[in-house]
Amino acid sequence: MTGYQLFSILVLFQFGTTVIFGFAAGAGRDAWITAAGSALLGCVLIAGYAGITKLTGYVSLVQWFRGGFGSWIGVPLAWLYPLLFIYDAARILTDLEFLVPLTLLPATPPWFFLAAILAVALYLMFSGVEVLGRIAGVLLPILVLFSLLEAVLLIASKSFHPEYFFPILGEGWGRVFTGIWPLGITQTYGESIEMAVFWHLLNKKERLPTVGIAATLFAGLFIVLFDVLGIAAMGEHLFMEMIFPAFTILNLSSVAGFLENLNALGAMYFLCTSFVKMAVHLIAAAMCIQELTAAANSGAAIWLSAGSAFFVSLTMTNNFSEHLQAGLERLPYALWVPMFILLPAAAGAASWLGRRFKRAAYR
Repeated sequence: MTGYQLFSILVLFQFGTTVIFGFAAGAGRDAWITAAGSALLGCVLIAGYAGITKLTGYVSLVQWFRGGFGSWIGVPLAWLYPLLFIYDAARILTDLEFLVPLTLLPATPPWFFLAAILAVALYLMFSGVEVLGRIAGVLLPILVLFSLLEAVLLIASKSFHPEYFFPILGEGWGRVFTGIWPLGITQTYGESIEMAVFWHLLNKKERLPTVGIAATLFAGLFIVLFDVLGIAAMGEHLFMEMIFPAFTILNLSSVAGFLENLNALGAMYFLCTSFVKMAVHLIAAAMCIQELTAAANSGAAIWLSAGSAFFVSLTMTNNFSEHLQAGLERLPYALWVPMFILLPAAAGAASWLGRRFKRAAYR
């Protein structure tokens, strides 16, 4: 896998469904500050993951825990990650279960288009990470150009109101810090720990920190851009209340009565980023399961991961508000902080201490 392919996968993964709902919308007109702060701290987190990968000899995520804690403790801990990846993939499918009927296919049964999306994901999973990297490499410049076009159209249609940003930090730093920790850091940047499952496939491993940090800064820049567009187009209160602010600002783009009603293009944009993130979740889960079970091939792990995600998505919830509340309030403390920050830090510390003791023994 080339550096550009890893860069593209990581950027699209960090986009994911993040920009659909308005990143850090709870911070109101200061959401862009929260997004910028989260991206900078996200770079620290990605650098930490890259450092642990280098420290452990560029092994996979599973081996972080097996090497750091031994088989009896490390293997059970490592099993938590594919289970979490499957659950996160199911959450994205649930997002699409509510999103697609509102935008593209109002009369289509959810199970049908979710099955169709998973069928494409299965093809990609059997094709491998390299194919995912090639697809991401093609999609990234297209989606970036579309994002810039959206910004230009919004400004050209005179729907961009800079005065909506003032007063900056009028409510103080409190809601900015609340948005950054823990949700802002863990929601998309902490989830990037999944890259450690196949980071060892990078052809020039010494470029890993540079590629990871550059991708995080690039993704963070566009997440900030989406927040800026949402706030400037709708104002603080509407931005905070809208479930899908990104679609609302598409309705505000109108130039000469010709370029307008861009919802379909917006839906395709978010489908692409959501699909890439879901595919990474499932590929990472399948690779972890295959490694943990020492399976000769990945077929059974792929079917198990995809099938489990599909079943969980259909049975997760019928209430979208509860679904969002769980992701915004419960998951960060219950799962994401322990598994994206505490356990990796412990694994890295254990690996470092293990190397120090080995060096001391050789002396």
